[in-house]
Amino acid sequence: MTDPLDELHPVVLHHIVNTLGWPGLRPLQEASIKPLLAGHDALLLAPTAGGKTEAASFPMLSRMGKENWQGTSVLYVCPIKALLNNLLPRLETYAGWLGRRVALWHGDISPGQRNRILRERPDVLLTTPESIEAMLVSTKVEHKTFFENLRTVIVDEVHAFAGDDRGWHLLAVLERLTRITGRPIQRIGLSATVGNPQDLLGWLQGSGKGSRPSQVVSPDIPITPASAPILPAGDITLDYVGTVANAAKVIAALHRGEKRLVFCDSKQLVEELGASLRAKGVTTFLSHASLAVDERRRAEQAFSEERDCVIVSTSTLELGIDVGDLDRVIQINAPATVASFLQRLGRTGRRAGTSRNCLFLALDEQRLLHAAGLLSLWGSGFVEPVVAPPEPRHIAAQQFLALCLQEGHVGDQTWAESWNGLEPFSQGAAPLVQHLVDNGFVDSDSGMLFIGPEAERRFGQRHFMNLTAVFTAAPEFVVLSGRTEIGRTDPMLLTERVEGPRLLLLAGRSWRVNWIDWTRRRCFVEPADGGGKARWYGSVLDGASYELARAMRDVVLGQDPPVQLTERAVTYLAQLREAAVDSAHPGGTVITRTDDDVRWWTWAGFRANATLTATLAGLTDERQRFNELYVRLRPDLTPQMWATHTADAAERLCLPEIDDKALRGLKFNEALPTHLARTTVAQRLAATERAASILGEPVRHTLRLSR
Repeated sequence: MTDPLDELHPVVLHHIVNTLGWPGLRPLQEASIKPLLAGHDALLLAPTAGGKTEAASFPMLSRMGKENWQGTSVLYVCPIKALLNNLLPRLETYAGWLGRRVALWHGDISPGQRNRILRERPDVLLTTPESIEAMLVSTKVEHKTFFENLRTVIVDEVHAFAGDDRGWHLLAVLERLTRITGRPIQRIGLSATVGNPQDLLGWLQGSGKGSRPSQVVSPDIPITPASAPILPAGDITLDYVGTVANAAKVIAALHRGEKRLVFCDSKQLVEELGASLRAKGVTTFLSHASLAVDERRRAEQAFSEERDCVIVSTSTLELGIDVGDLDRVIQINAPATVASFLQRLGRTGRRAGTSRNCLFLALDEQRLLHAAGLLSLWGSGFVEPVVAPPEPRHIAAQQFLALCLQEGHVGDQTWAESWNGLEPFSQGAAPLVQHLVDNGFVDSDSGMLFIGPEAERRFGQRHFMNLTAVFTAAPEFVVLSGRTEIGRTDPMLLTERVEGPRLLLLAGRSWRVNWIDWTRRRCFVEPADGGGKARWYGSVLDGASYELARAMRDVVLGQDPPVQLTERAVTYLAQLREAAVDSAHPGGTVITRTDDDVRWWTWAGFRANATLTATLAGLTDERQRFNELYVRLRPDLTPQMWATHTADAAERLCLPEIDDKALRGLKFNEALPTHLARTTVAQRLAATERAASILGEPVRHTLRLSR
């Protein structure tokens, strides 16, 4: 048998050996060569820092050289700009071996740089789905000429796309690119942590699923959900600190002289912790999506240039950015999923002689329980399957409007061909297209469809830039100190009543608001000594999954996660267990009553409880909301009422009720009939199979005495 390395382009192989000084390739990199050189679609799986970028790029550059690809022939797509920025120097080096060029195109790239890319087309373009969409609909880009030579698309961190609407958007855009090129485009996904890799690969193939050769390449880790990848525990510790100030005290005291990356579950927490650390004299950098470009880049540069520092971030630095010699990962509270934890844990242990590590610092008892449950799930080998959200009707509407912008006009009998049969964007979208025509979003004339006045009114600002992104970003005000942009803040902070000066916390520093330009959405500030406040308002559709909620119940029932617990964590877990003694039972669910407070402890997760609340509308308390652990029930509930109303409930499950606030979180909902928009959100919130299984479990009724 021939050595796979011999199949690489000789120049690429020469530089691997002589320039990089590598004695050989990693197993994933070797195993990827044959299928990628053969043009197969593939999903490359390896732990974080497992060499996935090289596993994809070396065969692609070899094909480029051997087959003499010209023009922009490879798109390298990432979910976040920080990852693109980090990859650019490395891919420029590799492409340079063959005299090929790489360029970067995303929202932070200047118009001058974009114009240069259009004049001097790179061989490899690093970009995002939103930027590809912007190029397709822009009147300044000859998209048919620019993309006509496209051969391969590499999607990094593909699991980060597939689990939400950005994945549907990516698939639809790839189908439109396929239509432009007139040939199938090879699709390569890179991922570290998924529980259902074969499903993910099939999803990535889009309309080519079943008709194009494909392969999951994963020589290093198992690829079946039953044996999901488990990283060694290393030094994983769970602690309870109670407050942000205490968290800052612990972080400042521990691991001095080391580079520490701290993950937080909100931008507000990043700001508060960053300010507390700086007040203690700790060199601190911040990263979240509402910070200005320069602020975020300082955090990215700190990975490679600093030593004794702390970098505080939301999930923006979770994905594959090269963190080099990072010493520690610290997690405030807990991420939402095991997959996210694995990504963060994988930031460490990359230097010889070091191990992977993570210190969890819980800010309250509920978050301590969440962290303990997550770590128990991780210890069992569980990794969440990546599942695309159902019924992306709003994305289908967006895609049709984007196609009209891209082509100027489309045939009323031929438009569906642009997605090569991929539903729901092809014929399945016909009722949506008719709705767009009937309501003025699209005009019709002589068999052609084109953008109408209602689409102009709702989406036409800034040359329809609002149509290029499928995620909903809350309206924010730009915060300026002189001419320097600090970042963006939620307008609620600028409108709420305050005594004295209005103070903001942004980029880890306090600012006094001097003037607000309401028309241009700008806020002018000057430095202040302290007292600033940070706040952003997020999605209302969140909460623990069924698996996580059940793991939390296991913790309450006495199971400790397989990690080191500090004395504080042990103490507070004991208090949690004592307080929850009546609300958890291994044999089923529990209904508790404390005076007029009646709760059904399902431990079923947010979505299942949303479904149960809607289904049992006659029994639930309409004034009180459910959460991931319990459903509120009416105060006068009796065991007989419960038995009567739940006897056939599993056979008549209802979708959750959707309010206007939740509907606003669905981008492009205005382009859908209202009932379809509500149904779309409800179907995504529902968990009918889990709800039915909960209704089938035994129920214990208990009585708590009020104190």
